[in-house]
Amino acid sequence: MNLGVDHMKAAIVAIDLHRGHLDMEVATMPSTPEVARRVVATNKTLMDWARTKAIPVIHLMTRYRDSDEIRINPFWRTRSEDPNNPRKNVLKHNLIGMPGCEVMPGLFDVAQDYLVDTKKRYNCFVGTDLELLLKAKQINTLIITGVNTNSCILSTVTAACSMDYSVIVPSDCVDTMDDPSLHAAALLCIKTAFGFVMASNEVMQMAEFE
Repeated sequence: MNLGVDHMKAAIVAIDLHRGHLDMEVATMPSTPEVARRVVATNKTLMDWARTKAIPVIHLMTRYRDSDEIRINPFWRTRSEDPNNPRKNVLKHNLIGMPGCEVMPGLFDVAQDYLVDTKKRYNCFVGTDLELLLKAKQINTLIITGVNTNSCILSTVTAACSMDYSVIVPSDCVDTMDDPSLHAAALLCIKTAFGFVMASNEVMQMAEFE
């Protein structure tokens, strides 16, 4: 498959696969239990495969020192004031020390994976050292997974495209806490203008990784 790069060097960028979204016992901005189970299972399969191919797995974790770091975003403030909005808990989401600030069990290999835990905005390049890590590993292709498709995934994909990375989004390794139609709409936006969208089994069968 032509991904537009010579001598492809890929990494998985796994966004917010943490308990704050996916563990119903502690999540402050939860997906549905069905979404959580599916996304964790598909990501585990993909990550296990990636490690056998020496493809780095990089986890991006949202963590805030306090609610002031969240509150300075004017739109997020409006979400916290709407009791019917699924993001109403945004001002108390993933504060440092909360149990939500942990990668879901089974997904993080402490001996092999990387953790970037300074993410505070949808775009994973803002305020983190993700770009430095990618450059240090000479990565030119990002396999982007996680939640939410219509916010952090979409924002990071658009940024990565503008930074001239080749981007792959495994459609079954991303999902959302919002309406399912927004997941579908985000994937449509991505495959139209920003990157390649395919199922994770298609990624794992690509000749470029053999």
